[in-house]
Amino acid sequence: MTTLTVNINNGKDLPVIKEILTRFGIDYKVNESPVINEQEDKLYKKLKKTFSEIKDWEAGKIKLQDAREAIDEIEAELNNGI
Repeated sequence: MTTLTVNINNGKDLPVIKEILTRFGIDYKVNESPVINEQEDKLYKKLKKTFSEIKDWEAGKIKLQDAREAIDEIEAELNNGI
């Protein structure tokens, strides 16, 4: 037995793909993406922004923040329960 994992970004394609698999007699299982709560989404967006900033810094597009300012910003966010 072989397992194939496919990520479908366009939900409109799912019924078509399911029909094709059914017609070929292929058993399949659909796993929906988990629902992300508001805090997880907020954290994800912050991480995404951070990685984008790292890429910009590596490309020389931005300068690094002063270390003391960065630590103060992190401490402020931690104090806000994030």
